[in-house]
Amino acid sequence: MSDLTVIEFVTLDGVIEDPDGSGGTPNGGWAFRHGPEAVAGDKFLLGPLLDTGVMLLGRTTWELFAKIWPTRTDEFSTRMNNIPKLVASHSLTSVDDWQNSSLLEDDLVTTVRRRKAEQDVIVTGSISVVHELAGHDLVDEYRLLVFPSVFGTGQRLFSDHTPPTDLRLSAVEQRGPAALLRYRKAA
Repeated sequence: MSDLTVIEFVTLDGVIEDPDGSGGTPNGGWAFRHGPEAVAGDKFLLGPLLDTGVMLLGRTTWELFAKIWPTRTDEFSTRMNNIPKLVASHSLTSVDDWQNSSLLEDDLVTTVRRRKAEQDVIVTGSISVVHELAGHDLVDEYRLLVFPSVFGTGQRLFSDHTPPTDLRLSAVEQRGPAALLRYRKAA
């Protein structure tokens, strides 16, 4: 069985909403206010997962990424463009704007269970997708790039509806002003 890894930008108080400012929220753009060092390249240390896994994105994250990644040609961007991408959306009818993208044909949970039997799944952003998968105990690892900002309000990674889960810290690495924390589901 392969892993499902969730990767997220997150503030110290757990807010994941609008890290790049594209959502136009009052605190939007918080991740990029800390400079490029923490947000450039393979900041989540995905490495080989980008060559062998599949990326799962919700509609909003996919639409944002489809505007950003296809025109970039550096090594990391090439890997992002080449990885197969599954898009969970009830409203999109086409995902032709970003290569190697396809719409989920089955329901989210069924698709993820089937894919995890074959290959690693990486969920990027896509908080409604993350909440659904966490609710079905399908998340194996969280890779959180934690920024030294506190807002007190905003959409959070773990909501009041997140089921109790025990995690163990597997790694911590400083990434500029942020810290990459890797938590795995406790055995």
